[in-house]
Amino acid sequence: MKQEENLQNLRHTSAHLLAAAVQKLYPDTKRAIGPAIENGFYYDFEFSKPLHEEDLPKIEEEMKKILKTWSSTSHEEISLQEAKKRFAHEPYKIELIEELAKEGKKLTVYKNGNYEDLCKGGHTDNPAKEIGAVKLLSLAGAYWRGSEKNKMLTRIYGISFSTQAKLDEYLLMLEETKKRDHKKLASQLELFFFDDTAPGMAYWLPKGLILYNTLYAFAREMYKKYDYQEVATPQLNKKELYETSGHWAHYRDDMFVSPMSYLRSESNNPMEGSEVFGLKPMNCPNHMRIFAHKTRSYHELPLRLAETTSLHRFELSGTLNGLFRIRQFRQDDAHIFIYPEQAKQEFESLLKMIEEMYSPFNLTYRFRFGTRPEKHLGEATDWDLAENVLRKVLNTSGKEYFEVAGEGAFYGPKVDILMKDSLGREWQTGTIQLDIQQPKRFDLHYIDSEGIEKMPFVFHRAIVGSFERFLGILIEHYAGAFPLWLAPVQVSLLPIADRHAQYAQKVAKKLKQQGIRVEVDNSSETLQSKIRNATLQKVPFMGIIGDKEIAAEAVSVRSRAGENLGSQSFDDFLQKVKQDIDKKI
Repeated sequence: MKQEENLQNLRHTSAHLLAAAVQKLYPDTKRAIGPAIENGFYYDFEFSKPLHEEDLPKIEEEMKKILKTWSSTSHEEISLQEAKKRFAHEPYKIELIEELAKEGKKLTVYKNGNYEDLCKGGHTDNPAKEIGAVKLLSLAGAYWRGSEKNKMLTRIYGISFSTQAKLDEYLLMLEETKKRDHKKLASQLELFFFDDTAPGMAYWLPKGLILYNTLYAFAREMYKKYDYQEVATPQLNKKELYETSGHWAHYRDDMFVSPMSYLRSESNNPMEGSEVFGLKPMNCPNHMRIFAHKTRSYHELPLRLAETTSLHRFELSGTLNGLFRIRQFRQDDAHIFIYPEQAKQEFESLLKMIEEMYSPFNLTYRFRFGTRPEKHLGEATDWDLAENVLRKVLNTSGKEYFEVAGEGAFYGPKVDILMKDSLGREWQTGTIQLDIQQPKRFDLHYIDSEGIEKMPFVFHRAIVGSFERFLGILIEHYAGAFPLWLAPVQVSLLPIADRHAQYAQKVAKKLKQQGIRVEVDNSSETLQSKIRNATLQKVPFMGIIGDKEIAAEAVSVRSRAGENLGSQSFDDFLQKVKQDIDKKI
């Protein structure tokens, strides 16, 4: 954790270094914000003249010159009046200063060399020594504060490390990442696309939907194995539901909300009114209502309710990114109602379920344990109880985890799953949260063994998380070459000539009857072209059919990696494919 914090501090200082170089080269530029992010840093500016990609090397060189003079970092707390004086010509800084002052927060300025910036902190002590390599990566447009109503600023992205070797390694990985971009592969493999008429909402094509539904079916297998019951709840709910849950106060800005006006007539007197509805951003409030709709006994607990209906979140347009940041999605969402004594055993079961669900993808992962945030519901004693349960199980689980103070959900501590892909990149996918607050807010009860009403605890849990996001990660993890069980097309049959097409169709029919996803290439292309096309589509197996194969009732099998697996009888080939699918290879 300390290492990650140091890297974030290094990159935060690098963002200031970028701003210092920009101010030196373009003195009339206005600064906005410049944070460290998951994969580097950025800074938003208002330039008087357009900046271009070819300008980045010049800025980068200036950063390296300035860095040599930054031998220390200092900071000071200043008054509102002093802050406005120092940043008088920086309108975006003034807006932030006034907002921070209104919220009663401290105003601090960090300084390196001759450069100073409004900042809450998190920096390296000796930038000249600690920042070993820095590189600017790209430009992008970004609305101030993410709102389309505000001015479009210029965002400069960069990356920095403690050594040049680490930067070189990262740049090689970045090149590989570009080849694996899930949006480009989706077009090549005909999986999905996006359209301006529905920003942040994917159009799933036939092959993509097969991929989607296969992942969904896998999640449903786990529901059955771990004794979950599936439910479906309304997409549109009155704001009162979210007021009760606490989401209206804490999450309203991230919801699609609309007043629904209506007219009604009573005794020929029309009356006009309105109700406010929100598209469902999460399932937990609805599942609380399911629990509450009848009297519950302790015999019913744990009660595990799972739902995979669509959810909608109002992500800002500037943050949308393929399947990684999306407005409409589904997830393997569930809520587990328990009595307090069941919390330890249920969390242990959830960790076992995570391992079983991640192992078919050959993915490694670790956990991030987030504790009570500054803005939270409920009493500290409740939070201490929930945090202690999770911490004890994590400590004995043998799984890698680290703790981050203040990063829990507003209603309870959470354990996020951080998955590492084939390029070594880490992604947050699923999450587990132990909630003692919403059961109180919904006045939930069960009858215990002595006939007394007691309040349940609730685990919120999504293991793969958003199917869309998880599939985006998998597309890049596998570079589109999905394992056999997940591949949209598992076998491509390639008749050499027209006279072989009838036998190919016969083989295809038999494979389909056994649940194998198969296509026949009946085009007039040469065999080499057919092999090339199937390889580009990353089909796991190709079955070549000619005169010899028909005579022997066989297929000549080739893998997408180019390996010639030889002639195999239909029955042997079918058996191998089925076995590999069953093993989730």
